[in-house]
Amino acid sequence: MTTTRYDVLGIGNAIVDVIARTEDDFLVRQNMRKGGMQLIDEARAEAIYEVMGPAVEISGGSAANTTVGVTSFGGRAAFVGKVKDDQLGRVFSHDIRAAGVAFDTPPGADGPSTARCYILVTPDGERTMNTFLGAAQDLHPNDIDADAIAGSAITYLEGYLWDPPHAKAAFLKAAGIAHGAGRSVALTLSDAFCVDRYRAEFLDLIRDGTVDIVFANEHELHSLYQTADFETAIKALRNDAKLAVITRSEKGCVIVSREQTDAVSAAPIDRVVDATGAGDLFASGFLLGLSRGADNRTAARLGALAAAEVIQHLGARPETSLRRLAEQSGLAV
Repeated sequence: MTTTRYDVLGIGNAIVDVIARTEDDFLVRQNMRKGGMQLIDEARAEAIYEVMGPAVEISGGSAANTTVGVTSFGGRAAFVGKVKDDQLGRVFSHDIRAAGVAFDTPPGADGPSTARCYILVTPDGERTMNTFLGAAQDLHPNDIDADAIAGSAITYLEGYLWDPPHAKAAFLKAAGIAHGAGRSVALTLSDAFCVDRYRAEFLDLIRDGTVDIVFANEHELHSLYQTADFETAIKALRNDAKLAVITRSEKGCVIVSREQTDAVSAAPIDRVVDATGAGDLFASGFLLGLSRGADNRTAARLGALAAAEVIQHLGARPETSLRRLAEQSGLAV
């Protein structure tokens, strides 16, 4: 195996988050499913922007957030995702590089504008997302750098990207390169919306070994196995996945392997401000822990620490050094 260049390389949608606080009745009026994510076209994106309250723009995207979390822990990370050469594309590129993440995917010169996600945060901290994928859908197998994949301990894909055919082909190409180099491949199921659309394909990826590590929350797990019973779903997952982590909000997480199921508590917080990015940042800690040789429980504790940091402020990227928080908690990376 060649020397590791990156701890984690993420492949996903390059998105700028547009975040505003709102009330539940606004979601009802706009026909939005609270806590969910729906894909929208550019016209709907502009209509939402017109009626939503004062907003802040923060670079986001699920796998991109995870890679930023990895660098906040002191790890080495890269991101592969497509933006257009426009204002938001330049904002995204600047922000992710400023966080220390290698980002070398060339921007699109034409086609749709850079992706954006309108995130409405209600007083309980729940986030409701409306996503215009735009240029992010134009990721192509040609954008996959074989040397970068082969040099990454773990290649990580977000389920949100499992839609455009070219992007799907890009991930399968990356997974093949990673396994050929003796590396690991991880997948986050991203949203029950994604699982409903691609249940059979996600199960195939897990069962045929294309994916070594699976991340999901309870909603996604129940959707994957079409059962409301947690234990039934966990039993099915144990038969299918080499390693999986199910996040359960304040109840912590459950690590599922062929040998055992292990529960790890959530990290304490003062209050939830914005749940955006909790799963993304959990994955950053868990994956960095694994890439550095930590056991599953320690990796989960790093993930819980990162998730706790990000849900206590607006935005899906850490505002405090995760490496310092880990050291203060006796979890040196």
